[in-house]
Amino acid sequence: MDKKKLGQFTKEIWKWYAENKRSFPWRKRITPYRVFVSEVMLQQTQASRVTALFPGFIRAFPSFSALARASNRDVLAAWQGLGYNRRALALKQAANVIVKEKNGRLPRAFEELVALPGIGKATARSIAAFAFNEPSVFIETNIRRVFIHWFFPRSRKVSDAMLEPFIAATLPERRKTREWFSALMDYGAMLGRESGKQNPNRRSAHYVRQAPFKGSQRELRGRIVRILLALGSASEQNIRNEFPGVPHIRIHEILLQLQKEGFISEYKGKFSLS
Repeated sequence: MDKKKLGQFTKEIWKWYAENKRSFPWRKRITPYRVFVSEVMLQQTQASRVTALFPGFIRAFPSFSALARASNRDVLAAWQGLGYNRRALALKQAANVIVKEKNGRLPRAFEELVALPGIGKATARSIAAFAFNEPSVFIETNIRRVFIHWFFPRSRKVSDAMLEPFIAATLPERRKTREWFSALMDYGAMLGRESGKQNPNRRSAHYVRQAPFKGSQRELRGRIVRILLALGSASEQNIRNEFPGVPHIRIHEILLQLQKEGFISEYKGKFSLS
């Protein structure tokens, strides 16, 4: 590992960030709760969509206790537009655990964070970094793009395990961890927007081309949730009528999945959000 290049790298990232850093609502009035909500929202969702919906969600549920008290219906209604509705229920479940078992305070320890519903290892480390300035090593799409671009310019099938030593070696002193990762993410987003250049993440060993959303299971699930938010309740036949051309068995199977996962319940032949 070339220490001179590491020094050039950190200097360039800090310099670029000082002139180009982005403004996001979750980077203002930072609290562990606001960080926690934003990190769950940002999983597999564009920052522009989170920017639009984060303020309203925080107004509706300003604390872990407010979120824990809310109904699934209200949480899902506030979540619409962010996709992956199961993350919304996991967020509420995590709030329940934090209120009941952690005295309403977000834990700092990685082992406690990763044990919360819907929180994987990478998200637990990012929460530790942004909420508490912990010197965590984690990788998300923009961070991956930056390190592949700088340190593996001609390599293919670059694994995250190959990147982690470089991320660890460039960690700043603890009080700057949050800003450093913000800088990396903003720089990575810039690389992703550069026209005429191939996305460095295509050279990652973990790169997978995203499947089309239209007609996917995820789209159908989301539409069913929106239908029930709008109508309150509906029979399976009513729901089927909203999906001309989609096999009835597919709608039936999705309804069963949503029931099993706790999204919806059935009473007297009608489905409603749980």
